[in-house]
Amino acid sequence: MPRSQVSTIRSLSNQQFAEEEISTERELLNLRFQAATRQLSDANELRKVRRKLAQVKTVARERAISNQVGSEDRNDDD
Repeated sequence: MPRSQVSTIRSLSNQQFAEEEISTERELLNLRFQAATRQLSDANELRKVRRKLAQVKTVARERAISNQVGSEDRNDDD
């Protein structure tokens, strides 16, 4: 996934981001079923979706860390 697509993922709202994560997980599950039943036409598609899911989860972790750090900063002000 080119860097521009990662920035696109980062720019999604929280709701859109959650939907993207769920749809990517479903897509990966469907591709795994296709691979298991020998119906997968493009083996590289599985790799692409796994990579996309990893990048989505990485952005999710970045958001969680930034929210945690932000809440700690607000607590330090008290």
